[in-house]
Amino acid sequence: MTAFRLAVLGGTGPQGKGLAYRFAKAGHHVVIGSRDDARASAAATEIAARLGQDPAHIITGADNNSAAEEADVVLLAVPFDGHAALVESLSKRLVGKVVISCVNPLGFDKRGPYGLDVPDGSAAEEAQRIAPDARMVGAFHHLSAVNLWGDADVLDHEDVLVCGDDKDAKAIAIELSRAITGRDGIDAGALRLARQLEPLTAVLISINKRYKVRSGLRVSGLAEH
Repeated sequence: MTAFRLAVLGGTGPQGKGLAYRFAKAGHHVVIGSRDDARASAAATEIAARLGQDPAHIITGADNNSAAEEADVVLLAVPFDGHAALVESLSKRLVGKVVISCVNPLGFDKRGPYGLDVPDGSAAEEAQRIAPDARMVGAFHHLSAVNLWGDADVLDHEDVLVCGDDKDAKAIAIELSRAITGRDGIDAGALRLARQLEPLTAVLISINKRYKVRSGLRVSGLAEH
């Protein structure tokens, strides 16, 4: 497996921290990004303590600008509110880099969660418009933060669905999925399919509430991958 230098922007939040933990555990060099570098460093220290003193586990914290600058691959794990402003502020640093969006534009009301209408179609497409020279991919949308932070060696009951228009960038996200599920992610098609993948998270949240579980997705009918 190729070891990447990953920036997880939003790595102080539950999903971002869980993904950072899984990537660091798998041997990738992870930089947690936050608007507050002290919070990023605190999250990195927490993950490092959980991983133990193994020198193969490299995880640090930095402000979002520095984290993106240092990374080969940038993961967007931030709330949709403020997402556009963050990508705009980083657009020059994202030129030529693989950028993976797991942002889910969701709303909540008395009837439960639902997908928001996004003018660009999806958060991933919004990010691509704002940073046109980034190599944009959508992936890791449907993973439970609790499961990511849990004790299971890998989440082998789940699949990671990956969409994108850059073949090589998508291949990197597919490979990175091994850190989560123990196997390659699934090529789900073009970046525009993020319009379907992102709001599907609302369905899983609804299922979780109804059945008091932490549901995930597994695609049947494929040869073992």
